[in-house]
Amino acid sequence: QVQLVESGGGLVQPGGSLRLSCAASGRIFSIPTMGWYRQAPGKQRELAATITITSSSRPTYADYVADSVKGRFTISRDNAKNTVHLQMNSLKPEDTAVYYCFAFGKSDASDNYSTSWGQGTQVTVAS
Repeated sequence: QVQLVESGGGLVQPGGSLRLSCAASGRIFSIPTMGWYRQAPGKQRELAATITITSSSRPTYADYVADSVKGRFTISRDNAKNTVHLQMNSLKPEDTAVYYCFAFGKSDASDNYSTSWGQGTQVTVAS
């Protein structure tokens, strides 16, 4: 019921930057948490970053980034537009992966929360 569309992946040289975006649409009541996982070839999927609304009246957020990307990646969101962004700076070859957006939320006033996933976007860091 919630669709996620990612954009912004591509090929970048080491040390470069990319900005991933993910837009949620469909039947949305609330999405407390959005974020990004990534999966490198031959490796398990890794949680990269999340951002959670802590107050909806005057939107404030709590964010998490994995130690492997701390200081280089920044997550942000526009709650009014149901979008989340991942700004990736100082990229390294080991950041090469498919990046998946996710949204944890619900489609109505019930307590039925679920997680929706994007299709994934490839990020390749190579010279």
